[in-house]
Amino acid sequence: EMRYDIDSFCILKWRIKGMPITELLEANAKKYPNEVSLVEINPDIQEKRRVTWRDYELIESSPMCHYRREITWHVFDEKANRFAQLLISRGIGKGDKVAILLMNCLEWLPIYFGILKTGAIAVPFNFRFSADEIQYCADLAQVHILLFGSEFIGRIELIADELQKGRLLIYVGDGCPTFAESYRELVADCSSQAPLVRLEEEDDAAIYFSSGTTGIPKAILHNHESLSQAAQMEQKHHLTSRDDVFLCIPPLYHTGAKFHWMGSLYAGSNAVLLKGTTPEIILDAVSKEQCTIVWLLVPWAQDILAALDRGDIKLEDYKLDQWRLMHIGAQPVPPSLIRRWKQYFPHHKYDTNYGLSESTGPGCVHLGLDNIDKVGSIGIPGYRWSCKIVDENGNEVKQGEVGELCVKGPGVMTCYYNDPKATAETLKNGWLYTGDMAMQDEDGFYFLVDRKKDVIVSGGENIYPVQIENFLSAYEKVQDVAVIGLPDSRLGEITGAVIQVKDGMECTEEEINEYCQKLPRYKRPKKVIFAEVPRNATGKIEKPALRKKYGAEHLVAQQNLA
Repeated sequence: EMRYDIDSFCILKWRIKGMPITELLEANAKKYPNEVSLVEINPDIQEKRRVTWRDYELIESSPMCHYRREITWHVFDEKANRFAQLLISRGIGKGDKVAILLMNCLEWLPIYFGILKTGAIAVPFNFRFSADEIQYCADLAQVHILLFGSEFIGRIELIADELQKGRLLIYVGDGCPTFAESYRELVADCSSQAPLVRLEEEDDAAIYFSSGTTGIPKAILHNHESLSQAAQMEQKHHLTSRDDVFLCIPPLYHTGAKFHWMGSLYAGSNAVLLKGTTPEIILDAVSKEQCTIVWLLVPWAQDILAALDRGDIKLEDYKLDQWRLMHIGAQPVPPSLIRRWKQYFPHHKYDTNYGLSESTGPGCVHLGLDNIDKVGSIGIPGYRWSCKIVDENGNEVKQGEVGELCVKGPGVMTCYYNDPKATAETLKNGWLYTGDMAMQDEDGFYFLVDRKKDVIVSGGENIYPVQIENFLSAYEKVQDVAVIGLPDSRLGEITGAVIQVKDGMECTEEEINEYCQKLPRYKRPKKVIFAEVPRNATGKIEKPALRKKYGAEHLVAQQNLA
């Protein structure tokens, strides 16, 4: 059953008690020191140069030159140790928090593990955070150090004076700004020896951010047991072996990307971090790096199928025989998509994974590799997880009835950091109340019915209606506004704004679109509807009625266009 190959002592220890996730990295570095652990591919960089194998390496490819870097398990562990020693030299230890604000890169995971090795808490930041959100989350999590990359210089500069009060800012990249210190220079002279810090499964390990319908981030605290559970579960669910190569495209700040990758950590196998989401870039990476496991979001899978349908790409131009598994998560998956996928890739195994940041990301419920006939379901309880569906009073409903999905297992969060009220509302007797409405069929498979919350999931990204509603309400011609999700064949959902115009005024879609240019692109409404906004007796917007009416109309319009 155990296809992975790691030190037998480590296997025994994990079986009996478990151990901090950092010990897996150290075991891999000891047993496979010269084998590749991570590869970074960035198709956007065309510069032609070659330096040392530890740094950058260019590989020729057609039709573009990919900028490629790789590190071995030994170098991975060494880099984590150097950063850990740096943190310790700056007084960082157990319970301190270190934030990471980076795009996917080869430094990301060694930095993350360096934080864990000190006993400190790693705090990944969403790369979409605005300057205000960065400041808010740094304060909420009580961050001591913030690492950031070149893409975030402008945002950090806006709040640098405030961030620097009691915090160290570390810049990862070339051309360090004056308000930060250089990561490269700081770690250059640090020891590569592992720090002498004793870690236990119960120790706090990481804080991830999630938001409710208001869009206000909550800090989700996990311990080392959660991380260990994620690694074991991922390996078991997808049978990850030493021969597998995992292609990771989504951002590493997201629990899904990181904890899917941890299956590779557990197996001691290679993983590829790919920057780029076009069909050509994805298939080129799968072909050249000989990837066997690929995790996609629905839009990327849709784009690959559309490109194949149009003839823009041809499967015979790539080496794909080794690709054995495609799995999807982060949003509902249309069954028709998987049926089409199997037509092009009949030998592929398929899985879908359900989870929340509060459950250490994906996998507390998963479809399973051999349950293709149940596509449309989120699946069955994952490895070491339990599930139940309850009514509004917390009582389990009968099979086939709709209620709130609850999950329980070793990957449940410790708490919402410094928020006992929200924790008590979500964690009850060890059960995590997900806020998602679901039902269970006669075979024991769970199906999502609707979200209790009004979060819009578009292309795997959470969009919070209240934030957009507050913005639109400030426009002088808007009387009332409701933002809802409308079904979309590619993104799962798009954002629709139902706008009630003030009496005696006229407003156009062009005006609203122009006004919304101040919003980040992904938050801008994709459809504007001028209509009355219905509210109930308590003043709450009747969003289910709006979704039912305009969702159906939008779906019909899409079908007519198709």
